[in-house]
Amino acid sequence: MSKTSWAEPFKIKMVEPLFMSTREQRVKAIEEAGFNTFLLPSEYVYIDLLTDSGTSAMSDRQWAGLMLGDEAYAGSRNYYHLEDAVRKYYGYKYLIPTHQGRGAENILSQILIKPGDIVPGNMYFTTTKLHQELAGGTFVDIIVDEAHDPKSDFPFKGNVDLAKLQRVIDAHGAEKIPYVSIATTVNMAGGQPISLANLKALREMTNKHGIRIIHDMTRVAENAYMIQQLEEGQSGRSVADIVLEICSLTDGATMSAKKDALVNIGGFMATNEWDVFEEARNMVVIYEGLHTYGGLAGRDMEAMAIGIEESVQDDHIRARVGQVFYLGQKLIDMGIPIVRPVGTHGIFLDAKASLPHLPQTAFPAQALAAELYIDSGVRAMERGIVSAGRDKTTGDHCYPELELVRLTIPRRVYTQAHMDVVAESVQRVHERRDSITGLKMTYEPKYLRFFQARFERLPAA
Repeated sequence: MSKTSWAEPFKIKMVEPLFMSTREQRVKAIEEAGFNTFLLPSEYVYIDLLTDSGTSAMSDRQWAGLMLGDEAYAGSRNYYHLEDAVRKYYGYKYLIPTHQGRGAENILSQILIKPGDIVPGNMYFTTTKLHQELAGGTFVDIIVDEAHDPKSDFPFKGNVDLAKLQRVIDAHGAEKIPYVSIATTVNMAGGQPISLANLKALREMTNKHGIRIIHDMTRVAENAYMIQQLEEGQSGRSVADIVLEICSLTDGATMSAKKDALVNIGGFMATNEWDVFEEARNMVVIYEGLHTYGGLAGRDMEAMAIGIEESVQDDHIRARVGQVFYLGQKLIDMGIPIVRPVGTHGIFLDAKASLPHLPQTAFPAQALAAELYIDSGVRAMERGIVSAGRDKTTGDHCYPELELVRLTIPRRVYTQAHMDVVAESVQRVHERRDSITGLKMTYEPKYLRFFQARFERLPAA
């Protein structure tokens, strides 16, 4: 990455004052939240790095688009604008809008997955995997081994290990694999990209066996930027051009537009197959709304269409990922163990390396996230054993190799000074890491436990 100074390609038009809590207020708040940062009231959060989903700042053009909302129940002109944007910038033929990404995952999984099916993918994502399982499928991880090693500097940790995929095909047969699930970028690996070369090789392999590729395109523009920066022969291309090629190598997609597309709510399912589209637009009426609004207001679809266009602009994505790299480099310089290389949407603290005295069953990443909040009011997210959930066969915890705390950077929201405050807080917590105690889970919901689970401190050893 260039070391030349850069500035954001926008200026600030409106501000939202933040509440500056005391340490005593934060201790009380995290205890009442059961040491789960998801259960904190946002008014007690200073810098909110819980997620980049729906938390970005919309542009003046997007806000203006809200005033152009056509709230007709059927055939809203905003739907057709969104359809045009998806076809122009992503290349998919058919569009089904949904209220957010998991709505699209639900519909897609029910259409394509049959009980007993196997769904290989480049590392699991929480809601995606759950919908696959609820439809009767079993997820199988086929990501490269480097993705499970936070110290590896391999630049494309989102790549598929084609030998692993071949073993899955040999073991189960291509007819039991409805599709290969590919994320750009891979969230649970630390926001790591897949290379264009690897995706092309995967496409060739799946064509040979008659298997679809379904694209979780939540952060496709960020992945395209990393291809532009790191992959041989791609530096002269625009992000928009690379995005279009990535999508052309897949058969369909689910999209949480709350990330790349810069809106606070919304998503879609897209496909190039008429039969899949026909089934999806019937199912969306059951679960979301009519196929021309899918659970969204017309104004939301208009903002999404505009956001898609803005998301693939090189200046925007350079600044967006650049801010993540700025924070990552500061933490590396401080000696903080993080997932390397730095990903595209956040910094992932390596809780296993920071808190080696805590076993994984004491939820070290959950404990570290709580300590960070107490220190400064910075809210982060656990991405470890709590997020991994339980094995559906044994009932025991799933034990992921990566035990991480995600500092997720919303788009166009915070300044570099905010990133400095975050880095200094992480450093303070790291300096007293030996005193951090583990947690015991006191409440566990049935599904996606990381959202609502509650904990209490374990006594100090």
